[in-house]
Amino acid sequence: MRNTEADSPVINPVSIAENYIHVVAAIIWRRNTAQSFLIAQRQKGKHLQDYWELPGGKLEAGESPWPALQREIIEEVDIRAISGSPYMRVYHRYPDRNILLDTWTIDEYEGEARPREQQALHWVGVDEIDQFRFPPADIPILDAIKRSAIAGN
Repeated sequence: MRNTEADSPVINPVSIAENYIHVVAAIIWRRNTAQSFLIAQRQKGKHLQDYWELPGGKLEAGESPWPALQREIIEEVDIRAISGSPYMRVYHRYPDRNILLDTWTIDEYEGEARPREQQALHWVGVDEIDQFRFPPADIPILDAIKRSAIAGN
Protein backbone atom coordinates (compact mmCIF):
# COMPACT_ATOMS: atom_id res chain seq x y z
CA MET A 1 0.00 0.00 0.00
CA ARG A 2 1.35 3.40 -0.97
CA ASN A 3 1.87 5.88 1.85
CA THR A 4 0.53 9.34 1.00
CA GLU A 5 1.30 11.08 4.30
CA ALA A 6 4.20 13.13 2.88
CA ASP A 7 4.21 16.65 4.33
CA SER A 8 5.76 18.68 1.51
CA PRO A 9 9.29 17.27 1.69
CA VAL A 10 12.12 19.48 0.52
CA ILE A 11 14.22 17.84 -2.18
CA ASN A 12 17.99 18.52 -2.15
CA PRO A 13 17.83 21.38 0.37
CA VAL A 14 20.57 24.00 0.15
CA SER A 15 20.38 24.85 3.85
CA ILE A 16 18.30 23.90 6.86
CA ALA A 17 17.84 26.34 9.72
CA GLU A 18 16.41 24.01 12.34
CA ASN A 19 17.46 20.91 14.27
CA TYR A 20 17.29 17.65 12.37
CA ILE A 21 18.47 14.06 12.46
CA HIS A 22 20.86 13.28 9.60
CA VAL A 23 20.10 9.83 8.19
CA VAL A 24 21.92 8.05 5.36
CA ALA A 25 20.31 5.39 3.20
CA ALA A 26 21.55 3.10 0.44
CA ILE A 27 20.03 2.18 -2.88
CA ILE A 28 21.59 -1.24 -3.38
CA TRP A 29 20.72 -2.74 -6.75
CA ARG A 30 20.65 -6.53 -6.88
CA ARG A 31 23.57 -7.95 -8.80
CA ASN A 32 22.83 -8.96 -12.39
CA THR A 33 19.60 -6.94 -12.50
CA ALA A 34 19.10 -3.20 -12.43
CA GLN A 35 15.38 -3.55 -11.70
CA SER A 36 15.50 -4.85 -8.12
CA PHE A 37 16.88 -3.11 -5.01
CA LEU A 38 17.09 -3.92 -1.31
CA ILE A 39 14.59 -2.70 1.27
CA ALA A 40 14.36 -3.47 4.99
CA GLN A 41 11.37 -3.45 7.33
CA ARG A 42 11.58 -1.21 10.38
CA GLN A 43 11.44 -3.08 13.66
CA LYS A 44 8.69 -3.00 16.26
CA GLY A 45 9.22 -0.26 18.84
CA LYS A 46 11.03 2.07 16.42
CA HIS A 47 9.72 5.26 14.83
CA LEU A 48 7.50 4.21 11.89
CA GLN A 49 7.62 0.54 12.88
CA ASP A 50 6.73 -1.99 10.19
CA TYR A 51 7.27 0.52 7.38
CA TRP A 52 9.76 -0.50 4.68
CA GLU A 53 12.84 1.63 4.01
CA LEU A 54 16.19 1.72 2.27
CA PRO A 55 18.96 0.27 4.49
CA GLY A 56 20.91 2.84 6.49
CA GLY A 57 20.73 4.86 9.68
CA LYS A 58 21.75 7.91 11.68
CA LEU A 59 25.13 9.59 11.46
CA GLU A 60 27.14 9.51 14.66
CA ALA A 61 28.71 12.70 16.05
CA GLY A 62 31.50 13.95 13.75
CA GLU A 63 30.77 11.34 11.08
CA SER A 64 30.52 12.16 7.37
CA PRO A 65 27.75 10.65 5.22
CA TRP A 66 29.78 8.13 3.16
CA PRO A 67 31.61 6.52 6.12
CA ALA A 68 28.33 6.51 8.07
CA LEU A 69 26.58 4.74 5.23
CA GLN A 70 29.35 2.16 4.94
CA ARG A 71 29.12 1.49 8.69
CA GLU A 72 25.33 1.37 8.74
CA ILE A 73 24.85 -1.08 5.89
CA ILE A 74 27.48 -3.44 7.30
CA GLU A 75 25.73 -3.30 10.69
CA GLU A 76 22.25 -3.68 9.19
CA VAL A 77 22.54 -5.95 6.13
CA ASP A 78 26.15 -7.26 6.13
CA ILE A 79 27.09 -5.60 2.84
CA ARG A 80 30.40 -3.77 2.46
CA ALA A 81 30.03 -0.74 0.19
CA ILE A 82 33.13 -0.21 -1.93
CA SER A 83 31.95 2.73 -4.01
CA GLY A 84 28.86 4.87 -4.18
CA SER A 85 27.54 8.21 -5.30
CA PRO A 86 25.08 10.71 -3.83
CA TYR A 87 21.57 10.27 -5.20
CA MET A 88 19.10 12.61 -3.47
CA ARG A 89 18.63 14.44 -0.18
CA VAL A 90 15.15 14.92 1.29
CA TYR A 91 14.29 17.05 4.29
CA HIS A 92 11.05 16.06 6.01
CA ARG A 93 9.27 17.32 9.12
CA TYR A 94 7.54 14.60 11.10
CA PRO A 95 5.32 15.63 14.04
CA ASP A 96 7.99 14.56 16.54
CA ARG A 97 11.27 15.03 14.61
CA ASN A 98 12.92 16.51 11.54
CA ILE A 99 14.88 14.25 9.20
CA LEU A 100 17.47 14.92 6.53
CA LEU A 101 17.49 11.72 4.48
CA ASP A 102 20.72 11.53 2.48
CA THR A 103 20.48 8.71 -0.10
CA TRP A 104 23.34 7.18 -2.04
CA THR A 105 23.46 4.67 -4.86
CA ILE A 106 25.89 1.88 -4.07
CA ASP A 107 27.87 1.31 -7.27
CA GLU A 108 29.97 -1.62 -6.05
CA TYR A 109 29.72 -3.82 -2.98
CA GLU A 110 30.89 -7.07 -1.42
CA GLY A 111 28.83 -9.63 0.45
CA GLU A 112 25.30 -10.94 0.29
CA ALA A 113 22.43 -9.20 2.04
CA ARG A 114 21.36 -10.81 5.27
CA PRO A 115 19.47 -9.32 8.21
CA ARG A 116 21.74 -8.50 11.13
CA GLU A 117 19.09 -6.78 13.26
CA GLN A 118 16.30 -9.39 12.97
CA GLN A 119 14.53 -7.23 10.37
CA ALA A 120 12.85 -8.52 7.23
CA LEU A 121 14.72 -7.85 3.97
CA HIS A 122 13.28 -7.91 0.47
CA TRP A 123 14.61 -7.30 -3.03
CA VAL A 124 11.85 -5.17 -4.53
CA GLY A 125 11.30 -4.64 -8.22
CA VAL A 126 10.72 -1.10 -9.42
CA ASP A 127 7.24 -2.16 -10.53
CA GLU A 128 6.47 -3.46 -6.99
CA ILE A 129 7.30 -0.31 -4.99
CA ASP A 130 3.66 0.70 -4.55
CA GLN A 131 2.87 -2.60 -2.80
CA PHE A 132 4.92 -1.57 0.26
CA ARG A 133 4.37 1.13 2.89
CA PHE A 134 7.33 3.52 3.12
CA PRO A 135 7.96 6.52 5.41
CA PRO A 136 6.88 9.87 3.93
CA ALA A 137 10.51 11.08 3.58
CA ASP A 138 11.25 8.09 1.30
CA ILE A 139 8.42 8.77 -1.19
CA PRO A 140 10.23 11.38 -3.36
CA ILE A 141 13.26 9.07 -3.57
CA LEU A 142 11.16 6.09 -4.61
CA ASP A 143 9.31 8.23 -7.15
CA ALA A 144 12.66 9.28 -8.63
CA ILE A 145 13.79 5.65 -8.79
CA LYS A 146 10.58 4.74 -10.63
CA ARG A 147 10.98 7.65 -13.08
CA SER A 148 14.61 6.65 -13.74
CA ALA A 149 13.60 3.05 -14.39
CA ILE A 150 10.88 4.14 -16.81
CA ALA A 151 13.38 6.40 -18.60
CA GLY A 152 15.89 3.56 -18.72
CA ASN A 153 18.51 5.32 -16.56
